[in-house]
Amino acid sequence: MANNTSPHILNTSANLLGFCLFVITSLHITNQTEARIIDELTSIVAVLLTISSICSFISIRTANPAVEKNMEDIADYLFLIALVGILITILLITFDFVK
Repeated sequence: MANNTSPHILNTSANLLGFCLFVITSLHITNQTEARIIDELTSIVAVLLTISSICSFISIRTANPAVEKNMEDIADYLFLIALVGILITILLITFDFVK
């Protein structure tokens, strides 16, 4: 069975993980205590992206087709949930700038 999405998920989730760490660092440097919900949500998204990257990597490296399929599915779903979390984070940051 060929890996169709695992390499893409691994690459993109690693890049988005860097984005999340940048947001968390920026919030801490600027001492924005009112942005605590953004900080917590971004931390959760970072954990989801990390687990998605790990599952994607396992999917690429395994020789067992069943494990490959399961890990790819898990990585796919976690990546989608993380994308929704990033959308919510971006909306919260935008609304925080507007007010």
